Amino acid sequence: MTSKFSSAVMGIAFVLAVAMGVRAMVFGQVRTEKLPAPLLDEPHGAANSETAVFAGGCFWGVQTTFQRIKGVTTTTAGYSGGSKETANYGAVSSETTGHAESVKMVFDPSRISYGTLLRVFFSVVHDPTQMNRQGPDVGTSYRSAIFFTSPEQEKIANAYIAQLDASKAFPKKIVTQVVPLKEFYDGEDYHQDYAEKNPNNPYIQVCDIPKVAALKAQFPELFQDYKKK
Repeated sequence: MTSKFSSAVMGIAFVLAVAMGVRAMVFGQVRTEKLPAPLLDEPHGAANSETAVFAGGCFWGVQTTFQRIKGVTTTTAGYSGGSKETANYGAVSSETTGHAESVKMVFDPSRISYGTLLRVFFSVVHDPTQMNRQGPDVGTSYRSAIFFTSPEQEKIANAYIAQLDASKAFPKKIVTQVVPLKEFYDGEDYHQDYAEKNPNNPYIQVCDIPKVAALKAQFPELFQDYKKK
């Protein structure tokens, strides 16, 4: 398992970034255009509030990206997939708990749809063709997963993955898990807004800031500056 706190890893990340290009390292390929919109999506304004939970590598980058989307009201970094007893960073880092580093977001369906969040998730947040790794982070806790909170979310997520695979949007098959959310456990306080609090951290510079830049470039109509609530 590769720890985000390792200075050695940060050094390797910089070498990779120079050798491969930051965008290639973040996404696993160079993507300059956003993915097509889902053909299946939820009705506009179907509810006053809805919850989505995604896992796509280190939760720092996932959170800092979704914080900047209009219609997303709150985000929380945490853990999904394992038990309450092992829902802590020390245990999850052992890669034996079944947890994935995840981000829970509450959003307003009258302003943004679940399908649009999925579109951002697959376009700029992570590489969904990577099994148990994103960039320099390796292990099952960094897997790509959608933890659906309703049958409708499950249907939309599976349909969008099938749509992207059928159109060969990626050079390899998508490996993202679509599984029911059993429980979400909030991460430690120091993980919340980590990228915002540590913008000069080498890991954040290499792995996370490019995601925010890609969001702004590909989805300018959705982008907003993040202000901590």
